Amino acid sequence: QVQLVESGGALVQAGGSLRLTCAASGISSSINTMGWFRQAPGKQRDMVAIITYAGTITYADSAKGRFTISRGDASNTVNLQMNRLTPEDTAVYYCYVLSSRGYWGQGTQVTVSS
Repeated sequence: QVQLVESGGALVQAGGSLRLTCAASGISSSINTMGWFRQAPGKQRDMVAIITYAGTITYADSAKGRFTISRGDASNTVNLQMNRLTPEDTAVYYCYVLSSRGYWGQGTQVTVSS
């Protein structure tokens, strides 16, 4: 059974930092891409950052210079370091894994207070 377990979401003040972690298990085929998306209330789910198996990284414009995506020591984990958070970063953050098909985590809430 495929599981994507996310952690690290919290309530933080503007200017603060959070680190999100996602660990994938039960995926039998090779993982090609891992990443993070987010969805604010009433808005569509948008890409925040993704990293391929080869190490190619793509950031949303809103994340550039503030967020850093990285693969964990285990090949099936991905982290998102978020610095200088603003209230506009408030959303549910979803882990995404692409292997033979795409998988989503259950989401973790990030709330940034002003």
